[in-house]
Amino acid sequence: MADASQDLLNELLRKLHQRFDKVDHAIGELRADNLLIRNQMHSLQGDVNNLRGTLAHIENRLDRIENRLELRELSERGQSPFNPPI
Repeated sequence: MADASQDLLNELLRKLHQRFDKVDHAIGELRADNLLIRNQMHSLQGDVNNLRGTLAHIENRLDRIENRLELRELSERGQSPFNPPI
């Protein structure tokens, strides 16, 4: 009788061990997926920062161009700058 209960206990422990192995494997996969997502987010953030820098550069160039055009118009026409109502 003691052997039967010991065998049942060993079988139960073996099944629990197998399940824990599966859980450990699943957790490892989730961690790997989490790291992959984090890396992709960092990459996307870098891309967004690059786009912001490029946009700021374009805006600065556009401001300089607008200032030059306005200065040229004023010198050609002898007028004051155009200030549209807001």
